Amino acid sequence: MDMSLFRKKSINQLIQSSKKGKTLKKDLTAWDLTLLGIGAIIGTGIFVLTGTGALKAGPALTLSFIVAGLACAFAALCYAEFASLVPVSGSVYTYSYATLGEFVAWIIGWDLVLEYLLATSTVSVGWSGYFQSLLKGLFGFELPDALTAAPGAVPGKATFFNLPAFLIVLVITFLLARGITESKRANNIMVIIKILVVLLFIFVGVQYVKPANWTPYMPFGYQGVFSAAALVFFAYIGFDAVAAAAEETKNPQRDLPRGLLYSLGICTVLYVVVSGIMTGMVPFKLFAQDQSHPVSLALVQTGQNWVAGFVDLGAIMGMTTVMLVMLYGQTRIFFAMSRDGLLPKKFSDVHEKYRTPYGATWFLGLIAALIGALVPLDKLAELVNIGTLAAFTLVSFGVLVLRKTMPDVKRPFKVPAVPVVPILSIIFCVFLMTQLAAITWIAFVIWLTIGLVIYFGYSRKHSVLSQAE
Repeated sequence: MDMSLFRKKSINQLIQSSKKGKTLKKDLTAWDLTLLGIGAIIGTGIFVLTGTGALKAGPALTLSFIVAGLACAFAALCYAEFASLVPVSGSVYTYSYATLGEFVAWIIGWDLVLEYLLATSTVSVGWSGYFQSLLKGLFGFELPDALTAAPGAVPGKATFFNLPAFLIVLVITFLLARGITESKRANNIMVIIKILVVLLFIFVGVQYVKPANWTPYMPFGYQGVFSAAALVFFAYIGFDAVAAAAEETKNPQRDLPRGLLYSLGICTVLYVVVSGIMTGMVPFKLFAQDQSHPVSLALVQTGQNWVAGFVDLGAIMGMTTVMLVMLYGQTRIFFAMSRDGLLPKKFSDVHEKYRTPYGATWFLGLIAALIGALVPLDKLAELVNIGTLAAFTLVSFGVLVLRKTMPDVKRPFKVPAVPVVPILSIIFCVFLMTQLAAITWIAFVIWLTIGLVIYFGYSRKHSVLSQAE
């Protein structure tokens, strides 16, 4: 076996390379990181996927969220150890480079490109639907059919281009290119608004809960619970993007673990409470009527139309912050891969004034905007999920490897109960991967094959470690 495939960057090398040349601006605190995580997590999952999940699991959707949340909690502890140990841009890609070698790092970096790009594009389509609904409700304005959705996305309509989806991603790209401070402020404001909207739903909805709607609690058995857990796992995607902010955090050793765990804990509690109230307000089979607006649907069925309007606004805010954080994480991983020579150097250029990876941000933003505008993405949530689960599995494995190979290195945050927690994380993630459809696995393998061609055709030869050798 060619051992150059597994050449590693030491932790000191990673930290030193992040300090050379033009550096990213350090402006994030534990509060900012927590809101960044909530910004990424609360969005499509709570406002859209709860309906589809309820049809798979019934009222036991609350258990599905707990199962998916546990998988994330174990993985988050592993992320927290790495993030405090290696406070450098790139998230799991960077951690893999330090523990498992260049080839594995490339695979997981390429995997994350798929996850974040498709997540941004998928959410932009959901955002477009809510935005068009709001425009129609408030102003009676409707876009021409041709500009409402991707080609072939709406049966019986001559759709051509999803203009709202395209434009919102461009606006977010502009924000990210201008700097982390502006992006942070916009995210924090929108996150606070959408949390208030979720709390409003809980306060109003709990008054209309009928315990009879929770019977039978588990109509599709444990298989339904696990199947829904694999789907609603999409609702948690994004907390790992907090780790990508390591290089722009004022005190990463202390604040990154806090941001990761606080945001995940808050969102899990909100998910379980909201799904419990939703399935208590109306019979779960009712969500088959409209899977795209399940929270609003439950409110309308109980006569609370005024709250449903606020929920639509919260959904728009929620999806906007999800796209912002996903695209942010994507640009930082691209930046790190470029700095290591695995992608062209142009992608790691930092703007003189804004101190952001300006070129990479616009390049990725335009691709995400075009995918959202031109491709019907209703089947791609599972493809995003499999990429994330693979990343979580590798991070957990990396903790075990590093504890064995570097037992004495100083760890500002340590995963408790090693090896139990990392092993539980691996078991949960692999189990959820087995619940995904065969077509998802086929598409994932095709994407990884394309990545292998690029690695052996370009990246391996241009790698900074290769040049040093």
